[in-house]
Amino acid sequence: MSEAGALAIGRVHLGGYGRRRVPPRRRWPAVLAAVAAALSVLVAAGLWLAGGGYRDEPMTALGRVTGLVASDLLLLQVLLMARIPWVERGFGQDALARWHRVAGFTSFWLMAAHVVLITAGYARSGGASLPGTAWSMVATYPGMLLAAAGTLLLTAVVVLSVRAARRRQRYETWHLLHLYAYLGVGLALPHQLWTGADFTVSPVATAYWWGLYATTLLAVLAFRVALPMWRSAYHRLRVDHVVVESPGVVSVYLRGHRLDRLPARAGQFFLWRFLDGPGWSRANPYTLSAGPSPDLLRITVKDLGDGSRRVRSLRPGTPVLIEGPYGALTAARSTGRPPLLIAAGVGITTMRALLDDLAAPGATLLYRVRDRAEAVFRAELDLLARRHRVRVVYLEGPRSPAGSWLPAGYDVPGALRRLVPDVAVREAYLCGPPAWMATVRADLRAAGLPADRIHREEFAW
Repeated sequence: MSEAGALAIGRVHLGGYGRRRVPPRRRWPAVLAAVAAALSVLVAAGLWLAGGGYRDEPMTALGRVTGLVASDLLLLQVLLMARIPWVERGFGQDALARWHRVAGFTSFWLMAAHVVLITAGYARSGGASLPGTAWSMVATYPGMLLAAAGTLLLTAVVVLSVRAARRRQRYETWHLLHLYAYLGVGLALPHQLWTGADFTVSPVATAYWWGLYATTLLAVLAFRVALPMWRSAYHRLRVDHVVVESPGVVSVYLRGHRLDRLPARAGQFFLWRFLDGPGWSRANPYTLSAGPSPDLLRITVKDLGDGSRRVRSLRPGTPVLIEGPYGALTAARSTGRPPLLIAAGVGITTMRALLDDLAAPGATLLYRVRDRAEAVFRAELDLLARRHRVRVVYLEGPRSPAGSWLPAGYDVPGALRRLVPDVAVREAYLCGPPAWMATVRADLRAAGLPADRIHREEFAW
């Protein structure tokens, strides 16, 4: 690629860090969302108290309140991953994913407690056996058969979401299985509305629960279905060409209609579906590897399986469906201090894109590679160094036996301060494997960089 072409995709963004600082007031929608989520759990418990649920047989009473809180958390975890734009921008995808996971597992265990306690309470009140009561409830109570099916689906999703099980799955498999969680939530709804006294004990309770279900459904339909469909139809993205960057790494250049209206920023990612044949329905997350321009986008993909291998064979003109943009690791986090960007492996794609917004004299990039000859975007980075006086340091070599983020030979006390003497006055952006980023962050903190000036975002599924 020529020098002119190497920076063409991001040329409109280059020229100064700190100029896009986001005023604190822009975070208020995210703060309100967090407060509303916390209050919803309190409201669910409060409605149970106001309805006199505590007067029931003790096990039945506990079973009802655990069921209500479980239902509330179940809907909240769906909302957390509904891709609501202002929530995504406020917290970042990795934070939402962590809270989604906590809410999901908490909801599951409360749901399990609800099933056991309600069944035991009814058995105790009716003088029947536990198995007989359970069978009678499923077979005769309105909506309970559907609820049992929904519970089994949610249980399967939770079991397959345990880290040990998740590591053995392809991303596409995990994504498909999680769609069954929506079905599980939907199957549970009739049982709660038909037999849940706490849902109909008062007009306020009825309005609250119907409102929460309706809000969740509308959010999913609006932001996970309608908005991606509209953006895909309006922008009409097509593969323009594919370029081999290094062994096993390719860049895909995409053109479309009015991309200046696509609210994407350097550092964000999309879910991509390439309509090139079988398997097109499975979306894969890839980060923009250059700042978006009015007529061109670029992603860079490493062959890691999970659908990434087919990217190399994409043909020009292939239609593309998108979901996004997602993620909050952008220059909007900048406080105006000199940036320090640190990348490992394919994490350079995010850092390369951020340089289109942050490149200026004083910016420094530390790029961890095994061999400089295999470095992705080497020509572009060298050009940035010459034209915009960005300092690029290639940290070459094998892994340190001590488990450091630095390669063997660099892993000595004070190495970070020697590499970046003014590290404590900078603002850091990290992208790489989660465990690697954790060690980088620890070194940055030890070097005097405050936690609020260390920015990272993990893609965890």
